[in-house]
Amino acid sequence: MWWFLKATLGSLLWVVYRPKVDGLEHVPEEGPAILASNHLAVTDSFFMPLVLKRRVTFIAKEEYFTGTGFKGWFVRSFMNAVGAIPVDRAGGDAANVSLDTGKRVLSEGRLFGIYPEGTRSPDGRLYRGKTGVARLALQTGAPVVPVAMLNTGELQPIGRRIPRIGRVRIKFGPPHDFNRYRDLVGDRFIERAVTDEVMDALRELSGQDYVDEYAAKVKERRQQG
Repeated sequence: MWWFLKATLGSLLWVVYRPKVDGLEHVPEEGPAILASNHLAVTDSFFMPLVLKRRVTFIAKEEYFTGTGFKGWFVRSFMNAVGAIPVDRAGGDAANVSLDTGKRVLSEGRLFGIYPEGTRSPDGRLYRGKTGVARLALQTGAPVVPVAMLNTGELQPIGRRIPRIGRVRIKFGPPHDFNRYRDLVGDRFIERAVTDEVMDALRELSGQDYVDEYAAKVKERRQQG
């Protein structure tokens, strides 16, 4: 189903959005790797897999799998087809479930996609990364490849269901190897340092302004205000 959608829907997206990709050679041709991306739009999870030769697995919020009617069926089928795995982000163990899923995917020698910010940017800036990406890298030894989605937020602003027509731009950076810290798994200072290194690589790739605050906290504050 994944290959069928990549050949059909993927071909259509290529024609319409004409992705411009830099640094694709940084994605390993085989073996496990963590693709750590900034997150500007829902379609980030569509366009990144589209340009890759290998299949990549993402975590997706559970709501994408529980919709009703034709739209709910289509979204659910699409998410299943592209290999997305549902996680109830409202649950207290959501982070652990996400990490366990990532470790399983990587142990099978596959690609695992993760958004260190934890949610879409509320305003196009790059926000503080959560340390899950560091724990995953330290526990599995998999390299971390930074991925910058450059203009998907402009094509699909928050609240817009169908992205505007335009050329999608994606940039992959050199992989980061953190095996020198393998003996320090669980050290929160090391995990923060590793996460900050990943976020700094994303900032350089994307050119985004960096905000040393969690995006989820900013969204919560805006909703309350």
